[in-house]
Amino acid sequence: MKSTESGLIAGGYDVGAFLLLAPISYFGGTRSKPLFISAGILVMGVGALVFSLPYFTSGRYEFSEEIDSICSNSLANNSTSPAFCSKDVNQNLSNYKWIFFLGQFLHGVGGIFYSMAIVGPAVGYVFGGQMLKWLYVDWIAVDPQELGLSNTSPVWVGAWYIVFIIGFILSLIIFFPISLFPKELPETKKIRTQKVSEAHSIHANTDAVVNKNFGHSIKDLPKSLMILLRNPTFMFLNLTGASEGMVLSALASFLPKIIEQQFSLATSTAALMVGIVSIPGAGGGTFLGGYIVNRYDLKCAAIIKFCIICSMISICLSSAFLISCPNVNFAGLTNAYPNQKSDILSIESECNSNCLCSPYHYDPVCGLNNQMYYSACYAGCRQVSISADSKHYSDCLCLQPLINNSQHLNLMSSQSNGHSFKIEAKRNKCESECNLLPYFLFMIFLCEFFAFLIAMPSLTATLRCVADSQKSFALGIQWIGVRILGTIPAPLIFGSLIDLSCILWQKTCDKSSGACLVYDNQLMATNILGIVFFLKVLSFIFLFFSWFLYKSPQTEANTDHPLDHINPDLRLSAQQITCCPKLNINDNSTKL
Repeated sequence: MKSTESGLIAGGYDVGAFLLLAPISYFGGTRSKPLFISAGILVMGVGALVFSLPYFTSGRYEFSEEIDSICSNSLANNSTSPAFCSKDVNQNLSNYKWIFFLGQFLHGVGGIFYSMAIVGPAVGYVFGGQMLKWLYVDWIAVDPQELGLSNTSPVWVGAWYIVFIIGFILSLIIFFPISLFPKELPETKKIRTQKVSEAHSIHANTDAVVNKNFGHSIKDLPKSLMILLRNPTFMFLNLTGASEGMVLSALASFLPKIIEQQFSLATSTAALMVGIVSIPGAGGGTFLGGYIVNRYDLKCAAIIKFCIICSMISICLSSAFLISCPNVNFAGLTNAYPNQKSDILSIESECNSNCLCSPYHYDPVCGLNNQMYYSACYAGCRQVSISADSKHYSDCLCLQPLINNSQHLNLMSSQSNGHSFKIEAKRNKCESECNLLPYFLFMIFLCEFFAFLIAMPSLTATLRCVADSQKSFALGIQWIGVRILGTIPAPLIFGSLIDLSCILWQKTCDKSSGACLVYDNQLMATNILGIVFFLKVLSFIFLFFSWFLYKSPQTEANTDHPLDHINPDLRLSAQQITCCPKLNINDNSTKL
């Protein structure tokens, strides 16, 4: 699939969440939250099960069969175009994206609550990445070593579906105990009466503040919505969430791919790197942000100021995407074949013109010159040997000029059917000579840290700038805006920008373009940097206006009440006065 299509799948989560955000956040705020959460967990588990279905309903992975993509002038070669395209297993596989979309949709329907929302995905990257590395996709019926497949091979596919089955089982386990929680925990009412409202001053005389039963009926929904829409601080915080959500959602979908392409890493290794960086970065930023608000007892205006400072730092850190590695040398694409006479770059050359190579069969190999070839066939290799960790190729016509003209190449030896031969190419990615990966990961760590440092403070500011009776509904409305303007279009937009940097598309039998096989690293980095920087600047602007337009109830009153300076423990609440009929509140001696 194209990056745009995989982005569509990623957006399915947010589409599912978007459709149910308003009703569940409105009614869930006044009803049993454990009931809603447990139902969501169950639906999310079903989504995980649906997401794993394509593995069980489709045929074996193509490379699970014994296919030799070596140079041959025989029409019986399995990799020739007519034979490859005649296989039913290769038809309509791209339609499975709709099953993935349905699975993500159910994930979104069930996952509209905060539950390890930051650390969870990071742990998922680490565990899922290792699962891609440990087990081959058809591990039950196929031994990948017999096929010369290792987890460093570009055509290796790990057992991706197992983590979703585990997610389904865990959802069933968690569902039952969560459903047994009461509607409210003990002491909830007591804590609620002690809170001091910091709602934007426009709420001062509205039903959301005055009427304690406001929001319990469906007829209050339009009025409740209008109150929130007239709250400028709340609205600009929503726009901030949308711009930040667009960046985070896109990077969650494509950061492993960016690392894989830029630094020539295996898919499992790239996912592992993202998880290792995201756990301390996103998790640490989230917890520290919440700690700072609690430790220094920051008020709403001070919280937004703190977010503005962090946003300014995030703008500077977006320069991380300037770090880019040169493209790996690719014969016929970025570099010419050895001793190639024509100046026109093409994967077809004189050295492989008689090999009947199939452009549909992408199985890249790395030559001894550290140059990638579309397949062993396009490298002109005529002999193959299978070892425990890879396939080795020799007698490669496209490498012969290089071997003959060099006096310093030490070819490694391998055994094939008891005979020794010199290895000229391997079924692995060529190692990247770029050593910028540690710097990139460190910058990404800082980017995530400061991006998530404002996550809990901005959430706290959102809850404080609205009335108590609207907190749940306000979060629902905020996430609707975040979904529509941010997380739903984000994977599609970023996916399109990544596709624009493609320099070699996969050929398919129906003549449509498949997945991108090779990217222009510099163009990819430039595209990603441009949109990330733009969105970070927008976040800063929105935060500034949310702070500039905020008016607390205390500021609006413009005067201090005489009782504000009295020890809170000595104050009498209205409930206490009502319960004490003998107390004469007209007596001057009892006013203090």
